Amino acid sequence: MEYTVSVMNRFFAPALLCLLILGCARPSDKPVYLDHSKPLEERVEDALSRMTLEEKVALTHAQSKFSSAGVPRLGIPELWHTDGPHGIRPEVLWDEWDQAGWTNDSCTAFPALVNLAATWDRDLSHLYGECIGAEARYRKKDILLGPGINMGRTPLNGRTFEYMGEDPYLAGELVVPYVQGVQDNGVAACVKHFAVNNQEVRRTATSSNLDDRTLYEIYLPAFRKAVQEGGTWAIMGSYNLYNGQFNCHNKKLLCDILKGEWGFDGVVISDWGGCRDDDEAITNGLDIEMGTWTNGLRGAASDSYANYHLANPYLERLRDGRATEEVLDDKARRILRTVFRTSMSPEQHFGSFTSPEHFAAARKIAADGIVLLKNDGTLPLNPADGARILVVGENAYKMMVVGGGSSNLKTKYEIIPLDALHEAFDDKASVVWERGYVGDVTTDYNKVVTGQDLSESRSAQQLLSDAVAAAKDADYVIYMGGLNKSRNQDNEGTDRLDIVLPYGQDVLIEALAEVSDKLVVVNISGSPVAMPWASKVNAIVQAWYGGSESGHALVDVLTGAVNPSGKLPFTMPLALADGPLKTERQYPGIQEEGKQWWQEYYDEGVFIGYRWYDTQNIPVQYPFGHGLSYTTFDLSNASVKPSGKGWTVSATLENTGDVPGAEVVQLYIADTEASVPRPVKELKGFEKIYLQPGEKRQVKFNIGLEDLSFFDAASHAWVAEPGEFKALLGTSSADIRAEIPFNYGK
Repeated sequence: MEYTVSVMNRFFAPALLCLLILGCARPSDKPVYLDHSKPLEERVEDALSRMTLEEKVALTHAQSKFSSAGVPRLGIPELWHTDGPHGIRPEVLWDEWDQAGWTNDSCTAFPALVNLAATWDRDLSHLYGECIGAEARYRKKDILLGPGINMGRTPLNGRTFEYMGEDPYLAGELVVPYVQGVQDNGVAACVKHFAVNNQEVRRTATSSNLDDRTLYEIYLPAFRKAVQEGGTWAIMGSYNLYNGQFNCHNKKLLCDILKGEWGFDGVVISDWGGCRDDDEAITNGLDIEMGTWTNGLRGAASDSYANYHLANPYLERLRDGRATEEVLDDKARRILRTVFRTSMSPEQHFGSFTSPEHFAAARKIAADGIVLLKNDGTLPLNPADGARILVVGENAYKMMVVGGGSSNLKTKYEIIPLDALHEAFDDKASVVWERGYVGDVTTDYNKVVTGQDLSESRSAQQLLSDAVAAAKDADYVIYMGGLNKSRNQDNEGTDRLDIVLPYGQDVLIEALAEVSDKLVVVNISGSPVAMPWASKVNAIVQAWYGGSESGHALVDVLTGAVNPSGKLPFTMPLALADGPLKTERQYPGIQEEGKQWWQEYYDEGVFIGYRWYDTQNIPVQYPFGHGLSYTTFDLSNASVKPSGKGWTVSATLENTGDVPGAEVVQLYIADTEASVPRPVKELKGFEKIYLQPGEKRQVKFNIGLEDLSFFDAASHAWVAEPGEFKALLGTSSADIRAEIPFNYGK
C-alpha cells in the first residue's frame, strides 16, 4: 500500500502543485507558449518575465527527495536530481529514502572515482562521463550529483574513494573531461563538495579554517577548472563551514569566488540538509535547497517542503521587503538556464542504459586504474596445467557495489573476483577459496540486497589456520583483502580510525608469507592502507571498487590480458603518524569557548600528500604517482626550451621491454629560490603514452608563468618570482629521471 500511495504521489503531486500555482498565477484567457527557437539567454528572460513571485520561489527548493519544481503553467518541467558519481541511483519513494521497488532501475556500476583518478587518463575520464551521462539521460535525470573532487588531506576521510586523489592538478585535469562527457548528454554535472570538505567525522558541525594561499593553491584549483574549462552547469555546496560560515550559503565561496571571480553562470545546489539559515540561504549564493531536515540532523514531517528556508520563509521576506526580487531573479535565471540546458535543450538526448558498451567501458576503466605496486616476476599469473591456486580473503567474494552511502547502487550485475578467477583458470588449474577472516557480513544497504550469504561459523583462529594449511600445498596464493564500505572504512558519514588493515589481516598475510613463495596480495580499498608485510610478499596489487566488471578487470591485470598502467593518485604512507596532521586542532577539530561549532585549523597549509612527505623527506611505502608495468620504459633526451611566453619541456619515452604497455610521464616543477615556503615539487603536467615493444615517442609539456606561481594573499594574486626553477620528469613523485634547471626573469 505504501508503494502504491507513493507512486501515486510521484505522478499526481506535480499536478496538484500545478493546480495550487494556477490559483495564484492569474493566467490570461489564452494559453502561454514559450518560444523555444530563441537563444538560451533570451529563452531564460522570456520565461522569467512570465513567472509570478510564487512560481519563482517554487523553483528554489525541493518538492520531493530528489526533485525540485518546474513551472507547469509554462510547460517548464521539474528538475530531477540523481546521486552519482559512480552510477545512477535506484529510484526512491517520493518522500522517503527507501527504494521504490522498481524492476528496471538496475544500472551499470562504474568504478569509484579514485579508480578513475588512478588511470591518469583524460580520454578515459571523458568516456566515463559520457557513459554515466547517457545512463542518467535514459533515466530522465537532469542533474547528476557528481563528480567529487575534494582533496585527500587525510587518508582517514571516509569518502576518499569518491574523490580524485590528493593533488589539485591531477583532479582538475580529470574532472574537465568527465564533466564534458556527462553534459554532452544534456545532463548537468554537479561538481561537489564545494569546498574544503575533507572529512566525514562531524561533517555538519565543523568549520574548516584556513588561509587564502592554502585555499587557492590546494582546495580550489580543481573546482575552478571544472567551472572555467569544463563548463560545469551545477555545483553542490558542502556540509561543513568555511571560516565560520556554512558552505551551502557561504558568501566568500559562492558569491565572491564562484560566481564573482570565476564567472560561474550555473546553479548552486545544497547538499541534502546542508542549508541552515533563512537569510544566508537567500543572500549568499544558494539557488536550490535540497534535503533540509532529511539528513538526520532533526526530524520533520515528510511534507515539510513548504517550510524550507527558501520556501515560505523566503516568500514572507519578499512580501515584507526583507528580501529583494532582484536576488530571486538571479536564482530563477540560473535554474531556468539549467532546465533549458538539460530536459528542454533544443538538441534532444535520449541516452542509453546498461548497454554492452557501458559495461565494456567500466571494465576498461577499472583495469587501467589498477596499480601494480610490487612484482618480483610472479605476475602475470601463468600456472602450469593442474596447478592449485588458493584464493584467500573476504574481498574475493564480497560484492562491493552495495553500501558506502550516497554512492550505493543497484547494479544489473557484479562480477566478483573469485568468479572471474574460476572463469579464467578452471580449464587448466583448480581455484580454491578460503575466507581467512570475517569482515563485513552486511549484504544490503537501504533495501538494495546482494543476495549473498556472508555468515560464518568458524572462529577467527580457525579461519586463519584453515587458510595457512591450504596455502602450504598451493602453487599460488592470491590474497584479496583490504577495506569495504562499512562504518569507519570507505563509507560516507564516518571516517576511518587508522590506516591499519582491519580484521587482523596483517597477521594473516604474515602467516601466509611464511608458507608461500608465490604470494600475491591484492588490496581492495578506496583509500591508503599500511603494508608492514610489503617486503615479505612477492607481488602487491592495489585494486579499487571497480563496479559491475570489477572481477573481470582485476583478473585481466593478474593474467596479463591487460598490462597494468595505473598510478597511485595519493601517497601510501608507512604509518598514519608520518602524515602532516599532527594535532587535534588540525584533525578532527576542537571545541573552543564561545564558538558553537567545532573548529579545525589547516595549520599544515599547502603541505598535504606528497608535498608534505617529499618536502620533509619522510619515507613512504609507495609514493604518489607510483605504478609498475609488465614491461619497462626508458626516459631520455630531456630538455627545456623557451617557447612564446613560457617553456616547452620535452623528452623521449621508449618501451624497452617485451610487451605493449602504457607509461605515465609526470612533470613536476621545483622553485629553488622562493621567498615563501613551497613544496620541493608540484605536479604540473602528465601524459599517458601507449607504446609497442621498442617503440619511441616524444612527449612535450607547455608550461607558463601560472605553473611557476604561488598565491599571494596580500595582493590576492598569483605571483611568479624571478629566479631558478627545475623541470623534473619522472614516473612518480619519487622516481625522477631527469632534472633540468631553467630561469625566469634572470
